[in-house]
Amino acid sequence: MAAKTILILTANPSDTSRLRLDEEVREIQEGLNLSAERDSFKVVSQWATRPDDLRRALLKYKPEIVHFSGHGAGTEGLLLESDTGSAKPVSGIALSRLFSLFPKVECVLFNACYSQVQAEAVVEHVDYVVGMTDAMGDRAAIEFAVGFYDALGYGHPVPFAYKVGLSAIALEGIDEVSPPILKVRKGLAEEPDISQKLPKSESAATEATDIDKSPAPAEKSVTLEEPEGLVPLDSPFYIERLPIETDCYETVLRPGSLIRIKAPRQLGKTSLLVRTLSHARSQGFETVRLSFQTSDNETLNDLDEFLQWFCCSVTEELDLEDRLADYWKGARGIVRRCQRYFEKYLLQELDQPLVLGLDEVDQVFEHPQIATDFFGMLRVWHEEGKTNPIWRKLNLVIVHSKEVYVPLSINRSPFNVGLPIELRELNTDEIETLISRHQMSLTSYQKQQLVELVGGHPYLLRAALYQLARGRISLTQLMEEAPTEGGLYSDHLRRHLLNLEADSDLLNAFKQVIPSYQPVQIGSTEAFKLHSMGLVKYDGNAVVPLCGLYRQYFQSRL
Repeated sequence: MAAKTILILTANPSDTSRLRLDEEVREIQEGLNLSAERDSFKVVSQWATRPDDLRRALLKYKPEIVHFSGHGAGTEGLLLESDTGSAKPVSGIALSRLFSLFPKVECVLFNACYSQVQAEAVVEHVDYVVGMTDAMGDRAAIEFAVGFYDALGYGHPVPFAYKVGLSAIALEGIDEVSPPILKVRKGLAEEPDISQKLPKSESAATEATDIDKSPAPAEKSVTLEEPEGLVPLDSPFYIERLPIETDCYETVLRPGSLIRIKAPRQLGKTSLLVRTLSHARSQGFETVRLSFQTSDNETLNDLDEFLQWFCCSVTEELDLEDRLADYWKGARGIVRRCQRYFEKYLLQELDQPLVLGLDEVDQVFEHPQIATDFFGMLRVWHEEGKTNPIWRKLNLVIVHSKEVYVPLSINRSPFNVGLPIELRELNTDEIETLISRHQMSLTSYQKQQLVELVGGHPYLLRAALYQLARGRISLTQLMEEAPTEGGLYSDHLRRHLLNLEADSDLLNAFKQVIPSYQPVQIGSTEAFKLHSMGLVKYDGNAVVPLCGLYRQYFQSRL
């Protein structure tokens, strides 16, 4: 019988962490050389593999077994090397198409982190495929590979070799939370259901991956909501991010308090604001929510007109008589007129304290000719509330997306006092809750795919779950189409692209972040602004893209 060829492909791009690939290949080779069936296998290696190298190696060596050692990036693909040595993702779809052309391949082992996506894609054309559900340390990866090939070298079939590989990890005392998984081609006669022969913890690794095969929603009574804008107060799809809500509800009741809610767009700022105001109303407070999106550019270009609009808007919301003319005459400064209107009229007229929620104040940032005086005035009101009984009746909640780039004196800024609230992404438990409220049953792997794509971003998650729950798209379609101009998030992505293109410094900084699979250090100002926009998250002093969706989309666009 002719010897079977094992093709070992390695890649360790220059912008990824170093791996002990030479040690892995050497130990696999040594183990096979010592085995009883050593003459039944021929090992060939391809180092620093580029996409072209992969195709040519399959054509040249016609292997029965293909082993890849290197890095994986989940839905983005296996990380091969570009012509310059940097990471070059190759998607599961591309790999599936490639392996469909080589029916002689019996087994593929992706010894790379987060490679289950590729395993799922390739198993359609290959009898056995091994992938990794999570990150895996060097030592564990090497032990698994060596145990796997030791068993093959003694004549055992792939399913048994897979279990020997798992045992090799355990014997070394390596605690791997997520073990490698074995996928078996549908309809294969030999060992059609590997999960029946594995311990319970290992069986979980063989879950189906297509949302189309998921159980139908347990109940049909759920009323789904189009995920856009403010989440209504009675919505079951608002997920609390404790202790954020608790902190806001407690602080808003304190006399003269100030709360600053900051987050990128579509992360839930306004939804939190209305809940904070609702809580205050339930405790007997007067409340006004004023969005600066309702003010036009002409108003925002003139301080006098702007402050009159501001006073009139609050008066209207309180159903009080407009007495602006009484306080807007005389030689006093414009800001002083506004202050006296609140102090001598509005706050005096109210029997209860007032919570004033100022939404979308980013609009004011764009007009420095009014921003300095307006925000300075709010700071004065807050400071007055510490000693002046009438101003203790006014509590402020200020909501904004971007960081304040208007030059404000440290003593005249309302953005360095009060309770700062920076909305975070949803955590694992909160994501689980959101999925369950859509009455969807997803496997742990399906959840992993979704989180790798959009992270814990509330809007991006809700948009995906809404479409999935309505049956308008499958998870497979979502993963393929999401980072494209025709996908679910096209408007969201284009808005980010336009904002980047309007600032060359940010654009150039983001271009450094996107292609790297390691955290990247860029200028502190650029990192801060990109973080404020919601495009990156911090890893120490470096940054990485917020989610896989952004990396994939901007890799193609930039």
